[in-house]
Amino acid sequence: MAAETAATDAIRVRGVGKRFPGVIANHDVDIDIRTGTVHALIGENGAGKSTLMKILYGVQKPDEGTLTVNGREVSFASPMDAISEGIGMVFQHFMLADNLTVLENVVLGAEKLHGIGDKARDEINRISKTYGFGLDPDELVEDLGVGERQRVEILKVLYRGAKIIILDEPTAVLVPQEVDALFDNLRELKNEGHTILFISHKLDEVLDIADDITVMRRGTTVGAAKPEGTTKHQLAELMVGSELPSPETGESTVTEHTLLEVRDLTLHDEFGRALLSDIDLTIHKGEVLGIAGVEGNGQAELVETIMGMRKPSAGTVAVDGKDITNWDTRDRRGAGIGYIPEDRHRHGLLLDAPLWENRILGFQDRPPAVKGILIDRAAARADAERIVSQYDVRTPGIDTNARALSGGNQQKLIVGREMSGEPVLLIAAHPTRGVDVGAQAAIWEHIKKARRQGLAVLLISADLDELIGLSDRIEVILRGRLVGEFDPQSVTPQDLGSAMTGAHDEEAS
Repeated sequence: MAAETAATDAIRVRGVGKRFPGVIANHDVDIDIRTGTVHALIGENGAGKSTLMKILYGVQKPDEGTLTVNGREVSFASPMDAISEGIGMVFQHFMLADNLTVLENVVLGAEKLHGIGDKARDEINRISKTYGFGLDPDELVEDLGVGERQRVEILKVLYRGAKIIILDEPTAVLVPQEVDALFDNLRELKNEGHTILFISHKLDEVLDIADDITVMRRGTTVGAAKPEGTTKHQLAELMVGSELPSPETGESTVTEHTLLEVRDLTLHDEFGRALLSDIDLTIHKGEVLGIAGVEGNGQAELVETIMGMRKPSAGTVAVDGKDITNWDTRDRRGAGIGYIPEDRHRHGLLLDAPLWENRILGFQDRPPAVKGILIDRAAARADAERIVSQYDVRTPGIDTNARALSGGNQQKLIVGREMSGEPVLLIAAHPTRGVDVGAQAAIWEHIKKARRQGLAVLLISADLDELIGLSDRIEVILRGRLVGEFDPQSVTPQDLGSAMTGAHDEEAS
């Protein structure tokens, strides 16, 4: 009977373990992934999902345990070994060259399969038609939307012969309409006999698309579930041992006191193209202003201009009545702006420095990080211990390098550091991206607390439920312009999705 079961499994994982210095990433992992199904893998950040995916895709070798693919035990030394066994992976952050066409991106590194001309084009058209991707091989990737780019990534692995596809957080940057289209594609792939391993934090989506669900916690598999008869609350309890968090903020705390005022803000790139056009926005004490938009429509540029990382072509930025348009970033932070960056690795942390040194970042000119002109090592270490305890940063200790922490724990460290500076304005760019429901609940609670304490919060997020739940007002940004304001009490994710893609205007006309 066991042999019969193994024959129907695309992948069997038995007793897999992986250790890094000071961290047990995986231990005793057991999973059966049935052929021709969508198998969801869920768990907190730090639960070991990413390490397991890297093992399945040949990026890392396990320290113990066995991996069986289509009934045959395998050992991968590189992703090329995994690809040769029919396994492909689509990473959360797309790996595409914007200045190349769809065809050029797909064939790059796989020129030996079908060449780079008509045969390759025919194969791309065949795959696109078979699975309803609707992609033009000759279109430039820079002209594609986020959902289309993701289909190019899936097409890349299919082109290389993948029958087992690993999708890492595939809906993280998609609006609801794009999620629906992706799920249609996945169902078509499943109908054609492909096996999908779907990693996600969005439990409602997991219940919608999965045939089987495996839950990981603290490095190991702790349970399995079938979507039929399982609720989001039950999955959340399996993941984190507690109920599913809600972003709802409760009663309004908005005051009349203006803390951030942006007027006529315009930003051009070096070629004179407008990245932001005539942005006007105001945030009051105790107010959360949410900004919704498909990635690449000016959100990052807006945040960086307010933070002083970019110089505007025109317009003004004022905090608490002071014009800070010409101030540098350090002076703006000194004026009380806290910043949770979109890319925590590039702008939020020194990955190869210990946590106590990361506590100092952005605060190297004020206590407790410094005493006079010197770093106050003892005080910085003590405050790092406080943040680790108060914000539930799970780590062996403050001498651990930031790189060793999971994404959720890295983010909690950043939130703790930024809130420790007693800001008057908090800019939170995708504060819960890539974090689990446990870390998400903690970060939401800190944003709610900041709001209750009278902070002004500028919240940028691709999670529309998060925006609707946390915001007092929502503005939509499209092609560098604010194109509509919505009341979170009455708006739906579908309404926001339409406005974010421009469909709202098309429907109105």
